[in-house]
Amino acid sequence: MADETAALCRDISIKPQDHADWMSQLPEILRDEPLYNLAIPGSHDTMTYCLDLSSPLQESMPHALKVLDRIIPCIIRPCLSKWSTTQVQKISAQLDIGIRYFDLRIAHKEHDTTKALYCAHGVYTLLTVKDALKDIAEWLTSHPKEVLLLACSTFEGMNTVLHQDLILFLKSLFGSKIFPRTCEKPATLATFWKLGHQVIISYDHSAASGHEELWPKIPYWWANQIDPSGVLSYLKEQQKGGRPDGFFVAGLNLTEDTKYILTHPCQSIKSLTLQSSPQFLDWVKEQSPGPGSACLNIICGDFVGNSDLVSIVIDLNNKLAERLTS
Repeated sequence: MADETAALCRDISIKPQDHADWMSQLPEILRDEPLYNLAIPGSHDTMTYCLDLSSPLQESMPHALKVLDRIIPCIIRPCLSKWSTTQVQKISAQLDIGIRYFDLRIAHKEHDTTKALYCAHGVYTLLTVKDALKDIAEWLTSHPKEVLLLACSTFEGMNTVLHQDLILFLKSLFGSKIFPRTCEKPATLATFWKLGHQVIISYDHSAASGHEELWPKIPYWWANQIDPSGVLSYLKEQQKGGRPDGFFVAGLNLTEDTKYILTHPCQSIKSLTLQSSPQFLDWVKEQSPGPGSACLNIICGDFVGNSDLVSIVIDLNNKLAERLTS
């Protein structure tokens, strides 16, 4: 899966537990349970492990920041790296530790005359979207009983031609591995294994209409707060309103604003996330998957290789298995 570009991307972790085949090892009773009733670990801004700090700023970045970037890039670029990088493991490593939901925020560089697409978070990634997807497809071939959810969104700077090119690439690359939204059979592991499906692709854009292989946007509970207590309070309030009917994400993500960044020059999103990790993990341990109104489905985090989040989320499925057998 390695290529010359991928070799440039960072891969720093604490060597978390390997869960490369955790879905195939779930209790048998869960094989007929809809995937949206299982606990599934996800990574937020999946591709930020390989941000290209020499690339242009994202088109949507504030004008004032673009001006400052032209004047003092030696200050702005390191700052962007500290606050835009939310993962440090390559996508293949994220797969191996058990991540099964991938947050792919796709963009086309302004003034780029090619069809190359990148993920973006402040700046663009070194790895193209197509190269990342090829890595995922190759990994799936080696793990035939694992199922992934690919959440494609943002699509900054993309026109109709670029959308159609990406959609055709997705359909061609994953082919029969795709579980279409129009399938009448339940989205269970048993169904996926019987039919040879391995991937659900969510495509949050009107360009997906008419393509039965693509699913609509998967709801994401995003607190938009820097305080971990505020994030958890937001998630608890969402739970009171009841879970959505299908797939949905609870985001354990801290979100800073410009004022916070300027007044905390010695901090980074990584340092804050790691400091908040014990509080977040204690909350996750109390959760449960299933169809109940307060139950969770996908739990998405930052720096997924630097804590026990993935293992804890996977273990939540044992609670559902125990309830179903009691």
